[in-house]
Amino acid sequence: MRIFKTKAYARAGLIGNPSDGYHGKTISLIVKNFHASVVIYEWPQLEIIPTRQDHCRFDSLDEFLYDTRLNGYYGGLRLIKASIKRFAEYCQAHDISLPPENFSLRYSSNIPRQVGLAGSSAIVTATMRALCRFYEIEIPRQILPGLILSVEKEELGIGAGLQDRVAQVYEGLTYMDFDRDFMATNGHGIYESLDVKLLPPVYIAYQTELAESSEVFHNDIRKRYDSGERKVIEAMETIAGLAHQARACLLDGDAIRLAELMNRNFDTRRTIYNLNPKHIRMVELARSLGASAKFAGSGGSVIGTYTDEAMFQALKAAFAAEDCAVIKPIIE
Repeated sequence: MRIFKTKAYARAGLIGNPSDGYHGKTISLIVKNFHASVVIYEWPQLEIIPTRQDHCRFDSLDEFLYDTRLNGYYGGLRLIKASIKRFAEYCQAHDISLPPENFSLRYSSNIPRQVGLAGSSAIVTATMRALCRFYEIEIPRQILPGLILSVEKEELGIGAGLQDRVAQVYEGLTYMDFDRDFMATNGHGIYESLDVKLLPPVYIAYQTELAESSEVFHNDIRKRYDSGERKVIEAMETIAGLAHQARACLLDGDAIRLAELMNRNFDTRRTIYNLNPKHIRMVELARSLGASAKFAGSGGSVIGTYTDEAMFQALKAAFAAEDCAVIKPIIE
């Protein structure tokens, strides 16, 4: 029996997010502390095995309510189903004939939910990798992120940009330019892998309690941007420019300037978003200890730079009092 296991890791937006959904620029890093995994193997029928977050039996109403707030009404099954559908349609569109073998597929994830660390896209990415291995199909690396995005954006109506999917496909530390004209011509952005050793010390803090989903977070800004609201458009252009400057800071080894740019990323974002006070508190807490801080994604987690181990330990202690965990991201 052929059995394949694939993984996709959490990601954190170092700078430039959320301009990726608005023809901007970002730098992201992979976070190997957390991952989603998929196991696929030959089976008489095509079978998707539900995991813990898809179960429908509960010991109490309180357990049901907690599960629903954490996983929504669908868990991960809709992500898996939409991924399989999009994979099959991609193969059909490119005249790729798939053999008749069926498969059984199961997934799991330890990525913290609803804190902006790209848990949903990790499930989709791991599923696409599993399907590619099972059917011995190779999808070009620069094309795969767009296919993954289409699963959530077009199939499921989840507002999102390309950043998460590019980061999870390319891994490491990636600079991304989503120039409108280039993408219209080539069907993908300009992606550059950067040396992880260019990074100064980086921390990630995330809420250990439930946070707001990115579906809620993104939708209003999209409407305002599409309607031509100048304030939103200019903010996205500013944030994209910060990522371009941050790339130069990394190459020059200018950690102080990089920290300033990351702070400006959050400050600019704050001018157009109605942010959760708990998430604002996370940024302000980190800055009060001398670290830089911005959202790692859509809220519920922050990323920043710190100067030494003493500052990192101070961050851990302060965030623990706020029901938040602090980690050093494993990137390589």
